[in-house]
Amino acid sequence: MADKLRIGIIGCGGIANGKHMPSLSRLDTVEMVAFCDIIEEKATTAAAKYGSADAKVYTDYKKVLADKTIDVVHVLTPNISHAEITIAALEAGKHVMCEKPMAKTAADARLMVAAAKKSGKKLTIGYQSRHRNDSQYLKQAIEDGKLGEIYYAKAHAVRRRAVPTWGVFLDEEKQGGGPLIDIGTHALDLTLWLMNNYEPKMVVGNVYHKLSQKENAANAWGPWDPKKFTVEDSAFGFITMKNGATVSLDASWALNTLQVDEAKCTLCGTEGGSDMLGGLRFNGENYGRLYETKVDLGAGGAAFYEGKAETDTDREARLWIECILNDTDPVVLPEQACVVSELLEAIYKSAATGQPVFFE
Repeated sequence: MADKLRIGIIGCGGIANGKHMPSLSRLDTVEMVAFCDIIEEKATTAAAKYGSADAKVYTDYKKVLADKTIDVVHVLTPNISHAEITIAALEAGKHVMCEKPMAKTAADARLMVAAAKKSGKKLTIGYQSRHRNDSQYLKQAIEDGKLGEIYYAKAHAVRRRAVPTWGVFLDEEKQGGGPLIDIGTHALDLTLWLMNNYEPKMVVGNVYHKLSQKENAANAWGPWDPKKFTVEDSAFGFITMKNGATVSLDASWALNTLQVDEAKCTLCGTEGGSDMLGGLRFNGENYGRLYETKVDLGAGGAAFYEGKAETDTDREARLWIECILNDTDPVVLPEQACVVSELLEAIYKSAATGQPVFFE
């Protein structure tokens, strides 16, 4: 392996420019040497801003994978192509960071897990919410037993009016769904990880196409075209785990509500509870009295890296690269992300059939 890990970026759109490339550029252990996008101009622009001196530009991802000097690939394309590109990259001997959700379908997610095992290469999924300061603090508290057995949780991914109207977000064929698979996936991953519970028993779900059909609707990113809005505008799931725990999931891009929280969760256990609504809070009972506390995650509680407060996305990139260099497991295991995809698909299936979906 060279002095620096050589990285290829496949998909140079919003998530690449907003998250992956800036965070990777702040690491001195990597260099971005290949940029691929079906729109060549996007790849050229990215290479000019973030690329190494010898960086190459492609419109065909297979040419990136053919470069034997590339160690790592970041798959940052629409959901429909996650599995195809990831599996090909693993088979080509690359470690892979794939953006969330893992895949458009649960079957594809399972194929990705199998490909990673067969290749011996590392695969992780871009669930950066695990890397926030509040998430890290809460995970430690749970591992220390502060909540006891967590038997009820709620995953929050609710926007009042923030429908992404660009790219392929509203295209069911390319994405597999709307807010449930887009932002619900973050809230559900965070909740299951904090609970350390990946054994679902049964799922019931409903999805809605209500506000999506309104013309000239108020929206953070401008009105949408109802004819092109082929995904749900909101979705709700109720999950029973094999150990009896309950997880409810609310996801919306457009909902008439004032209670909005995204990539947050509420956890209730035998020894105490916690939530991320308006800051990280704990509640419970001490010496015959109820208590609630709010955690100060300011300078004293933040993780620092090279003298600066480290963002969740920078921490995600650093820990991903370190797991490759040190040959350790990534923070987000592909098997965990696969369960998230299976649950999302079960909610869609339950909504379509009007029946509960049972897991073996």
